[in-house]
Amino acid sequence: MVFKRLLGALGVGGPTVDTVLDPAPVRPGGTLTGQVQLVGGKADFDIEHISLELVARVEAEHEGGESEGVVAFDRITVGGGFRLAEGEQRDVPFSLTLPWETPATQLHGQSLGVVLGVRTELSVAGAKDKGDLDQLIVAPLPVQEAVLEALGGLGFGFKSADLEYGRIGGTGQRLPFYQEIELVPSPRYAQQVNEIELTFLANPGGMEVVLEADKRGGFLSSGHDALTRFNVSHEGVEHQDWPAIVDGWIQQLVEHRASYGSPVGFGSPAAFGPGSHGQHHDGHRSGPGMGTAVAAGAAGLAAGMVAGEVVDEVGDFFEGDEEEEG
Repeated sequence: MVFKRLLGALGVGGPTVDTVLDPAPVRPGGTLTGQVQLVGGKADFDIEHISLELVARVEAEHEGGESEGVVAFDRITVGGGFRLAEGEQRDVPFSLTLPWETPATQLHGQSLGVVLGVRTELSVAGAKDKGDLDQLIVAPLPVQEAVLEALGGLGFGFKSADLEYGRIGGTGQRLPFYQEIELVPSPRYAQQVNEIELTFLANPGGMEVVLEADKRGGFLSSGHDALTRFNVSHEGVEHQDWPAIVDGWIQQLVEHRASYGSPVGFGSPAAFGPGSHGQHHDGHRSGPGMGTAVAAGAAGLAAGMVAGEVVDEVGDFFEGDEEEEG
């Protein structure tokens, strides 16, 4: 989805910018490539710089309730320092390394309901304007895909996914928001858990898998949330028994109800794959909580929305951005 805009800061007759992303799939930590296509206006203009921002539609909780906004989570200058002649057409190629924590927007080609974008800023003779906004599609890392497929195979259903502003305490999180994937429990755990929330926090050496269970209360006890995290490696993904590994995580998550705030190691590292270990503590993630649900089908996980509704959400992202910029 590409949107062309006249640079309003320069008035009628200014240059136009169109950022075209290469169609090859991109993963967190991978390289996004493309080109910024410029067309000169009705006069010569000095292009001071061309910058790209990675932006996300993020939900936040506050005293007045919940709200949505656009958060920029990376920025790079890809060109500048030249004169664009009247009517001249010029392409500026670029490559941008995505942050490792960049959320996945789809699984096996089906949308997860999370909306990311690449926004282009052009600085011309001291005037700046955001001239282009394009949808960014991110595929999951192999280890993320393996965990999601294992959950689907174990009978868990996909409920929704969103981006939440805030941080998860005790983790190595670097971005100001995190992706939360909500899952309906499998029949095996339906009597113990209302839902399970999953977050991936990837880094160059591996990935933290954060699981939170919203537990059901018993006759003499109230329900409470339990938060557990595990570290897994990017290496040897194809050699692991992920259904067994993930089921072990879930068992520990729903069965461990005591030791408030006390980290507990879960068995030997070999039980959860190379270099893996887990920690448990009761409570909540730091920062805002659940927002509105946006969902679509994912391989092995039950669909939550039809494709048309996902398209509407993508449209809202860009329409809202245009309105904010006026």
